[in-house]
Amino acid sequence: MSSKKTEPNSGPSRLPSSVSRLTPSLVPVILAGGSGTRLWPLSRQLYPKQFLALVGRETMLQDTVRRLAGLAGVGAPLVVCNDEHRFLAADQLREIHAGGTVVLEPVGRNTAPAVAVAALEAMADGSDPLLLVLPADHVIRDAASFRAAVAQGVPLAEAGSLITFGIVPTHAETGYGYIARGKKFNEAKTVYRVERFVEKPDRPTAEEYVSSGAYFWNSGMFLFRASVYLEELERFAPEMAAAARRAHAGRSADLGFVRLDAEAFAASPADSIDYAVMEKTERAAVVPLDCGWSDVGSWSALLEVAEADQDGNVLSGNVLGRELANCYVNAGHRMVAALGVRDLVVVETADAVLVAGRHRAQDVKLLVDALKREDRSETVHHRKVLRPWGSYETVDLAERFQVKRIVVKPGARLSSQLHHHRAEHWIVVRGTARVLNGDQEIILSENQSTYIPLGTMHRLENPGRIPLELIEVQSGSYLGEDDIVRFDDVYGRADGGQ
Repeated sequence: MSSKKTEPNSGPSRLPSSVSRLTPSLVPVILAGGSGTRLWPLSRQLYPKQFLALVGRETMLQDTVRRLAGLAGVGAPLVVCNDEHRFLAADQLREIHAGGTVVLEPVGRNTAPAVAVAALEAMADGSDPLLLVLPADHVIRDAASFRAAVAQGVPLAEAGSLITFGIVPTHAETGYGYIARGKKFNEAKTVYRVERFVEKPDRPTAEEYVSSGAYFWNSGMFLFRASVYLEELERFAPEMAAAARRAHAGRSADLGFVRLDAEAFAASPADSIDYAVMEKTERAAVVPLDCGWSDVGSWSALLEVAEADQDGNVLSGNVLGRELANCYVNAGHRMVAALGVRDLVVVETADAVLVAGRHRAQDVKLLVDALKREDRSETVHHRKVLRPWGSYETVDLAERFQVKRIVVKPGARLSSQLHHHRAEHWIVVRGTARVLNGDQEIILSENQSTYIPLGTMHRLENPGRIPLELIEVQSGSYLGEDDIVRFDDVYGRADGGQ
């Protein structure tokens, strides 16, 4: 076996062997910057819903990439995500061998600026491809119908139209915006001009829209040529277009990621594609789409798209249920027992439990807002925190000590660092650790340990081929993650956090 050392995780490959070296005619732009607060407590600031496996075994981001297989001329994805999620996105793309490019948003500015920098990145090689803009957090149960709708829109997008995909409504939904269709482009194809976009309606209006047959749900998915989108953005939102160009012109490569100029991007107005371009352009067209679509905007929406039992329940994890009806129960760590209830949402995680009426699931965001006002960590991360080198999980915490379980991936290492307020004791329980402790480098195997005094520079590395697991016992006057001074870091992170 080769003894070549595994390089630390970084951005996904720009051109994997599975992707044609010819310039693709269709570039998927996957928007992965949302927060998904209505799916708390599973979805958190540092681990939002697009990176969760909510339906099936793969994450929503991975499902979004997977359903592109079979589209003619499709290239590797171009993912736009928050800087703090970059390693999550890269790892999940790597797991499914997707390749592609990850563009990092220094701050959130909604979808219109995000797509603008994606268009500029797609055109950086001198080409002008079609962009298929897809949110990373949608469920589509009929991928073949989705691909057929995209193929139907391609000729019009090539001719200069800006295509949106209108979901054929199945009921009067008040949680979505709607698209009113105009005349057909031609009788041979079911593609319509966009008459107008309308905001989320009240129930009587939604029922009127659905019964008329002339309205679609607004999916937030688009298809257009990169240059056409930029032309329309410059026409209707010139300040935004100029900021996107400056941000992209000042970009830099960072471990395979595309890092935008932060100051220039932050100067952009924040707006959606709908408001900035689609509601104003005369080149908008809508392709009807009937594919079992959901934006999974709440726990009740997930109950509708997941596979339910004969009583309408979706039970996930270690759940004991008796006499339940129309309930969603998700047990991530402990057994959850439920008896004689209906129309409830129960979600259990290691550090939080949500119990809500199914018809109030849209209001979970109100709880998240209240927790944020109290500066509660449960809105930010789970007890298990993912890092580019692996993960750590708090096992116990008191005033002057903390116990963590740390897992380091094969070939990965933490930064060289020191702490001003705490000492650490490391005990290896699985695998092999290479430890720099002051000026001494040592190898530790299972059941061996080392003590790192306060103020001592140290580093942890896994030189082996299996995950390294250790127990870390911290003691000191302050145990916050911001008590850290880094001397070097292969992941390009600033001080603060493991």
